[in-house]
Amino acid sequence: MPSCRSARRSASAAAARSISAIIPQRSGEAALEEIVLETRGLTKEFKGFVAVKDVSLQVRRGTIHALIGPNGAGKTTCFNLLTHFLEPTRGQIFFNGREITGSSPSAIARMGLVRSFQISAVFPHLTVLENVRVALQSKMSRGASYNFFTSEKTLNELDAPSRELIDAVGLGEFTETLAVELPYGRKRALEIATTLALDPQMMLLDEPTAGMTHEDVERISALIRRVSANRTVLMVEHNLSVVSTLSDRITVLQRGEIIAEGDYQAVSHDPLVVEAYLGAGHG
Repeated sequence: MPSCRSARRSASAAAARSISAIIPQRSGEAALEEIVLETRGLTKEFKGFVAVKDVSLQVRRGTIHALIGPNGAGKTTCFNLLTHFLEPTRGQIFFNGREITGSSPSAIARMGLVRSFQISAVFPHLTVLENVRVALQSKMSRGASYNFFTSEKTLNELDAPSRELIDAVGLGEFTETLAVELPYGRKRALEIATTLALDPQMMLLDEPTAGMTHEDVERISALIRRVSANRTVLMVEHNLSVVSTLSDRITVLQRGEIIAEGDYQAVSHDPLVVEAYLGAGHG
């Protein structure tokens, strides 16, 4: 057993060392030409209804890429396909040049492709600190069975890196607050902190500013910009102000198909986008 305890100590120490690298300064020299995530002909059918049709998407490393479109366009279905919460009817998915079509959600997360959810997904009756610590503990397991009997000493060693992450997302004053008691915008910040605890290469953010006040939108937008340093972000977002501010590239879906791609200036003037999305009361 000494070797097992030693391994856990080493893992917790490594977690502590790695936190300072989780939110580095954003580099202007990212490898923007390298494709980190690609789909080829991705399609999902539900008993004859085509939710996603022949989507071929390329996301460049080090960018913030937005997936937008009117309600029912297939955006969240795409996310579910990318992380295998849904199985595609046909098509292929590649991450870092490796085909991941058919891989389990947990295996995909261990590869470094980690998603948040449209509805905030944290443990409501754990504190902010405990939520982040659980995420770091899961990273320590390195894909093995989750250890619910980790010693208190080992868990306490995760407090310092957990607090560093909490401070990085602006939740320092809420460290001992139960997640259920957090304002909605702060809860989304906690969700981002737990996602960052897994040290992802690429984050999938599903409507990160949905339902927020203007102040919270600004806070979360700034946080997304900060945590995107040296990693890739693919996000579904309805707030076009956020999209225009944050996104390097935008893909527009309508009825499950890509109708336009480019920067905000290009897609916002595309006639198909104006008709399908911007013309529906979004300006």
